[in-house]
Amino acid sequence: MAIVATTFFDSVKMIAAEKGIPEEDVFKAVEESLVKAAEKYFQSMDFYGNFQAQMDRETGEFHVYALKQVVKEVEEEDLEISLEEAQGLNPDAAEGDTLWLPQDTSQLGRIAAQAAKQVLVQKVREAERERIFVDFADRMGEVVVGEVKRFEKSAIILEVDRVEAMLKRSEALRGDRFDKGQRIKIVIISVDKSAKDPQVQVSRTDPRLLVKLFDQEVPEIHDGTVVIRSCVREAGDRAKVAVQSIDPDVDPVGACVGLKGSRVQAIIRELKNEKIDIVRFDEDITRFIANALNPAKALRVNILDLETHRVEVVVDDEQLSIAIGKRGQNVRLAAKLTGWNIDVRSESEKRREAEVAMGIVLPEAVTAPVVEATGSVLLAELGGVEGLDEAKADLLAAAGFADAKSLYTVTVEQLLSVEGMDQDFAFRLIDAVHERFGE
Repeated sequence: MAIVATTFFDSVKMIAAEKGIPEEDVFKAVEESLVKAAEKYFQSMDFYGNFQAQMDRETGEFHVYALKQVVKEVEEEDLEISLEEAQGLNPDAAEGDTLWLPQDTSQLGRIAAQAAKQVLVQKVREAERERIFVDFADRMGEVVVGEVKRFEKSAIILEVDRVEAMLKRSEALRGDRFDKGQRIKIVIISVDKSAKDPQVQVSRTDPRLLVKLFDQEVPEIHDGTVVIRSCVREAGDRAKVAVQSIDPDVDPVGACVGLKGSRVQAIIRELKNEKIDIVRFDEDITRFIANALNPAKALRVNILDLETHRVEVVVDDEQLSIAIGKRGQNVRLAAKLTGWNIDVRSESEKRREAEVAMGIVLPEAVTAPVVEATGSVLLAELGGVEGLDEAKADLLAAAGFADAKSLYTVTVEQLLSVEGMDQDFAFRLIDAVHERFGE
């Protein structure tokens, strides 16, 4: 007996359209749900058969069948039918054939509906996940506009092309403040078919977002005249972008900046006032490194070790703080942009080193007795820094940091190599030094 369900059939088509799932996938899910319902119903009557369901794609009419194998002698009544009985139903039946025997489904009722609903929901969810994965798997690095739908403790849920996407708080910019319904630009960074949460993960901190924003704002980048060779960010704070022109008549930096800074300012506004240094790429690594330290002006760049990619950059004394940047940010980003370890030195410091190397040393320095380094000077100068006590000051002095000036060019990584130091203390110490010297 057939089950005719025009309303249900129309609902199936509507679900497929709404979810963007092929109708055939939904039809198969419905057929599977009917099989589950039939198994549950007939097993309650001690009939453990092998069931199949078919749905007419044109009319929406359903049939449920019990599949039985034709045998000479029946051993399992639920799964087999004798050749004699089979030929009574179908004269062409032969041993080994499988007969599809229509079943009376009039009593399935609520059981069938409930089973169909459960399986259909599950299958639609699986099909939707598969569709999302297929649709977004090739869109990694693409910048899209998402609408803010709701806020969760550790994430913001957006809608991107009718699909929910997750922007984790760690992937948002420090200054990001959104309202429900607001549309924001994000970059797709991953898609996970097995995730319980929204499968599509997006970011506002990924460097690819900055690259794509330049592609959208700068026609010369979009058409390939200007190429972005490298891009690094400390998201929400500062970024450096290395650009190169394929056309010698086109200034790559000027193209990216735009008339009165219009192009780069549009990107800066989108990224909550993140500072952006646009750097001219150069095949000559020394010139590229000098450019990368922008806005500082390098006097000279000396390659120290090709294998370990170490260079020394010498700048005027008044340019030292600019070259290093707050908490070493400028030189750190320049190092990431170029792939070289950069040691920034002042001109006066290099001059003193040269004098020592040439033996121009005061007699007092030659005859002075060797004394063990203590942190008394450092403690006197920076005693207000939380966590700086006599023991730590002595450890720093023993490591070569006996006064505030010696800490001016130090990095957090260098401080962490000193016994007893932690990251928070290192940041506090560096901030205090920079404040002392008026950065």
